[in-house]
Amino acid sequence: MAVSSSSPAVAARCIHLRAGVGGAGSQNITDPRLGGAVLDALASGSDAVAALESVVSECAEADYRQLTVIDKSGRSAHFSGSRTLGVHAGSSGESSVAAGNLLASAGVPEAMVRAFEDSSGELESRLMVALRAGLAAGGEAGPVRSAGLAVVDEVPWRVTDLRVDWHDDPIGSLADLVELWLPQRDDYVTRGLNPASAPSYGVPGDR
Repeated sequence: MAVSSSSPAVAARCIHLRAGVGGAGSQNITDPRLGGAVLDALASGSDAVAALESVVSECAEADYRQLTVIDKSGRSAHFSGSRTLGVHAGSSGESSVAAGNLLASAGVPEAMVRAFEDSSGELESRLMVALRAGLAAGGEAGPVRSAGLAVVDEVPWRVTDLRVDWHDDPIGSLADLVELWLPQRDDYVTRGLNPASAPSYGVPGDR
């Protein structure tokens, strides 16, 4: 999942992922608890649509919330409450979903989904393509100050978790972090699973 916002630390609040289960985004006037609730529903056997519907139906303040979900089979769904801020929209594609609020135009999420589906390569790189496409389509109506990207795979932790929490060009800075991180990503998984075979990076003090 990738996300950007005019407010700081957006990824810390909005990205919710669970390996082998799926992903959920909780945004707008954000309640981070809802992301975990959607993942719990997926883990219990619900598909993306059913999981989202069950969480929204039990949320007393759903009108203020905007949610996205994608399950382990690639099915997706999105919800925007009636009090979602500014211009807002959501779009689902094949194994992808995007949503936004306070947008420059309602076409931003669709542009992101289309760019993602037309892309190839590492998931992190494809997410950056989508994030840049959203920016090119107008992005948020005001300046974007923070961005983040996280990915889960076959291990129970995030194999990628990168954040830019206050910057004049957070999406560009995030892209630089992705480029720096990807060549090292799998080595850090190896460090967790099999430290004896993990490579050394030759940092000062490592002898």
